[in-house]
Amino acid sequence: MASSSPLFYRYSPQFPDHRNTNCTNYNNLTSSSSSNSCSPSSYSSYPSNFCNRRRRNCNSAAFSGSKIIWKHKNIRAQAMSTSNGNLSSQRGIVDFEDEPDHLLVLVHGILASPSDWTYFESELKRRLGKKFLIYASSCNMYTKTFTGIDGAGKRLADEVVQVVKKAENLKKISFLAHSLGGLFARNAVSVLYSSNVSSNKGLIAGLEAINFITLATPHLGVRGNRQLPFLLGVSFLEKIAAPIAPVFTGRTGSQLFLTDGKPNKPPLLLRMASDCEDGKFISALGAFKCRVLYANVSYDHMVGWRTSSIRRENELFKPPRRSLDGYKHVVDVEYYPPVLSESPRFPPEAAKAKEAAQNEPSVQNTVQYHEIIEEEMIHGLQRLGWKKVDVSFHSAFWPFFAHNNIHVKNEWFHNAGAGVVAHVADTIKQQDSSSTYISASL
Repeated sequence: MASSSPLFYRYSPQFPDHRNTNCTNYNNLTSSSSSNSCSPSSYSSYPSNFCNRRRRNCNSAAFSGSKIIWKHKNIRAQAMSTSNGNLSSQRGIVDFEDEPDHLLVLVHGILASPSDWTYFESELKRRLGKKFLIYASSCNMYTKTFTGIDGAGKRLADEVVQVVKKAENLKKISFLAHSLGGLFARNAVSVLYSSNVSSNKGLIAGLEAINFITLATPHLGVRGNRQLPFLLGVSFLEKIAAPIAPVFTGRTGSQLFLTDGKPNKPPLLLRMASDCEDGKFISALGAFKCRVLYANVSYDHMVGWRTSSIRRENELFKPPRRSLDGYKHVVDVEYYPPVLSESPRFPPEAAKAKEAAQNEPSVQNTVQYHEIIEEEMIHGLQRLGWKKVDVSFHSAFWPFFAHNNIHVKNEWFHNAGAGVVAHVADTIKQQDSSSTYISASL
C-alpha cells in the first residue's frame, strides 16, 4: 500500500553559480529568503534496485476526503460534473467542524476541461482528509487555452479569488496542474502573490502557500531539439513549427515557442523566470513550502523530459527501469536545492538571435536563440529548490499515451498512471502536515 512505503530521494547537491557580465539585467530581484520543506529528510534509505543512488526518506499516508463548495451560508458537499466542469449534484450537508481549511486548485492543460481530473479528483478525495477543498478550474476550457499564457493566468487568478471569497476558514492553498496548465498556474500565482510583513514568506490569495505541483509542464517552452517530441527531432519540422504555431494555437503558441513580442523584448517565459515589472513570478513560487515537478522520461509526444523537469541536456541520466515500491511507473525522486545565481538576462545577442529566429527561421538561428534563452530560464528557476519526480511508462500497455497517463485523463485508457496519482496524493498529504522549511537562494 502506498501509505506504508517511503518516498525515496536521490539527493543532488548543486553549487553556487557566480556569473559576471557587463550586460545589464532587465530586472532586479529583491533579495529575500523563501523556503521549501520538500527537501530530503534526515534519514536515508537504499533500496536494492537503486543501490547506486542516494535517497532520502519522507513519511507518507493515505487519507479519505471530500470536495466541498458553498451555497448561501451552508457548507455542502457536491460532485463535479464531468461534462462541462461545473459543480452540480448535491450529495449532502457537511457538519461545520468538517469545513475545509486547505484549498487545492486543479488546473487542466491545452484543449481540456475539468473532466480531465475525474479519476484524479476521486482519488484525492479518497486519500486526503475533509480539510481539503478540491476545486477543478473551469475558466480556461478548450480553445480559451489559445488566448495566451498571461491571459489564462489572469482568468485563473480571478477564479481562485472568487472561490476564496465564498469559502470560510481557508488558511492554506496548493496548486496541481497538468501540461500547459502549469504555466497558467505559474502566471496566476504571480497575480495572487502578496508579501507578508509579519514573516519572510509571501501569501497566495491571502493564504499560506503549501504545494505547487506540475505534471508534464513545458516550463522551458517547446522550442529546441526534442522539446516537442512528436516532431521526432527532425530539423526541418522543428524549423517550421515556430512560425506556424500561432496559426493553430494563437498567442499561446508563440509564447511556447519563445517568439512572442518584439525582438528587443524578452519572451514571456523568460520574464516568468524572474521578478520583473510584469509580476513577482519567482517570489510567488518561492512562497510555496514545496515545489514538485513530475516529468515523463520518454513516450510523451507533447512535452519533452528536459523542459518538464527543468534540466539541461547534460543533466539527463539513464532512468531506472524499476518503479518505487507502491508507486508504479514512478522511477526516481530527486531533490535539487536552490542555486545561488543572478537574475535571468536578455542580452543584446539574445535580442539579435530572436529577431533572426522570427524573420529568418533556420536550424542555426533557432538553435542559437533557444540555447541562450533556455539557459537564462534555468538560471532563474534554479534559484528555488525543486523536487523532481521522474516517471517512465516504458512497461505500460500503451506507453505512447504517457502525456495523458501521468494524470489519468481517462480511467479506462490511461489508468497506467494510477501509481503517479497515489504518489502525488501522498506528497500533498505529507506537506500539509509538515512545518519545516529550507532557504531558497533569492
